[in-house]
Formats: sequence, C-alpha cells, structure tokens
Amino acid sequence: MIRRFVSMVAILALFWLDAGCVVAHAASRPMHVSNGDGDRTYLLYRPASLSQQTPAPLVIVLHGGFGSGSQAERSYHWDALADRQGFVVAYPDGINHSWNAGGFCCGPALRGNVDDLDFLTRLIRASLAGENIDPKRVYLTGMSNGAAMAYRYACEGAYPIAAIGPVAGTFSFSCAQPRAISIMAIHGLSDHHVPFAGGQGTKGVTKGRWVPVPETLEVFRKADRCQPPTNRQDGLLQTATAQCAEGRAVVLITIEGAGHQWPGGLARTGIVRGLLQGDPPSTALDATATLWAFFRGHPEAPVTGAQRNRGAW
Repeated sequence: MIRRFVSMVAILALFWLDAGCVVAHAASRPMHVSNGDGDRTYLLYRPASLSQQTPAPLVIVLHGGFGSGSQAERSYHWDALADRQGFVVAYPDGINHSWNAGGFCCGPALRGNVDDLDFLTRLIRASLAGENIDPKRVYLTGMSNGAAMAYRYACEGAYPIAAIGPVAGTFSFSCAQPRAISIMAIHGLSDHHVPFAGGQGTKGVTKGRWVPVPETLEVFRKADRCQPPTNRQDGLLQTATAQCAEGRAVVLITIEGAGHQWPGGLARTGIVRGLLQGDPPSTALDATATLWAFFRGHPEAPVTGAQRNRGAW
C-alpha cells in the first residue's frame, strides 16, 4: 500500500514538472555590510539555476525616495528577468528611504551626509568576493532619487561600473569629472517631479532645480567621445542613440505623456503614493527588459589608469 502511494506521488510529481507547473525559484537573501554609517542592508537575489562556477553579471537596483530594497524588488520585476537571463540582482536600502545623491538631493541621507558612494562600493566588493560576479559586468540602475544616485556614482564612485540605467532622474549636482561609461536613461516627458527640461518640479517633496536631462547626458557624451545621436520615433517612444568610443553608447528614451514612474512596473500605493502624488506606470515600455538588453550589450570597456584612479575598491 505504501509502495503504491509513493509511486502515485512520483507520477504526479513528474506530471507537474512536465507541465511546467513546478519552477525552482530562489528567494532573495538579506545581506549587510558595514561602513562609517553603521550596518547597511540590502537584498541579494541569485537565481536557483545560476551556477556559482560561472562568473555572473550583477545589477544593482536603487529604490526611489520613500522606497526600500524590498519595494524595488516587488515593483520592477528584476528577479523574474534574472531567472530567465542568468544574472544576480542587489537591492540596497537607503538610509531612512533616501540616497545622498549630492547637491540638494535627497532627504535624510543628504542632511546626514551619508556616504552612499562608499556603501555601494562595499556592496560591490562583497558581491565580487562572495557571488563570483564578472567584474566587467557590474551595472547600476535606479528610480528618481535612486537614478540621481546612479548618476553620482558614475561621476564619483570608486568602482568602474560598466553602465548605468537612470529612470526618471537627472543631476542634482555638478559632475566635474565624469567617468567614461555607457548610459541608457529613460524619462517621461510629463514628469512633474523631475522635469525633463530641468528646474523645480511642481510635484513631490524635493526642493531644488534639477539639471535638464539632455544637459546631463551631454556631459557623458563628451566624456565618452560620442558621435552625434541618431533619433528614432516609435509611437509614444523617442530613442536618441549616440555611439561612442570603445564600444560605449549613450541612449535616451523619452515617453510622451508619461509621468514620474518606472515604465512597466507596479504603481506605488497607500500613503506614499498620496504623499508623492505618484503617477501610474507607463505601459509603452518595459523599462526592466529594455535596460537589461542594453546592459547585456555593454560590458566595461577598457579605461585608462587615470579613469580608474578614484580610490581603493
């Protein structure tokens, strides 16, 4: 009787596996590193199918203001894409839900002069040591305050990131010595928190004059020694692509009618959405898939010793 029961269970298990109904799915792991600001936390997602024997890309996803690593993990769908494409994802937590992106941005992290540059460098270092990460395929993306932090790291961070993917963000500071780096920026043309044309937003809580997005990207086009961008219109999307030296690229995707949101993501809910006057995510673009396709095609290009000399990492 017992043998018959075991056989039936085995048959049912094979049936469900064959039907594709059982899929190995890892859970993200809580991690931490320490720096001058104390114990800093992040979530790390490594697909169950991803072998530790092969060096993997790392994508670091920075939440927006009032967000968290767990919120970014839920909202932007990077885990599901990592399962399909084979890379590792880190979701750091900003101090009091904010990042010190420099200039006037943003919130408690800025007021406390939090060293988020050092935190991200330590996170990268820990991941390189513990996760068999390909050192030429470390990428940084972020939303809003997180996008501004990604720009700041591209300007001042110690580790040579291969590419960044800022969404709904721009400079909140002056970048005197940008690193040569590939960039794909995504921005809604009806963003009233971080206006595409720059200046003070009419929504949100951050007070300051944002640098126009085209001016921010021009800083990197010069550093990357880019050709003039070519433009392509596809419905609500306009894509400006500049091919640059040593295989780099600077790409800007704008979305007509889109506000301050992560295209293809989940909308913020509850009190936070009301406080931030949040916009519904655009369905004209899957930002996560689009950014990964760009990242995948842009490993770190060769850089000079002077470009690398930004402090020990």
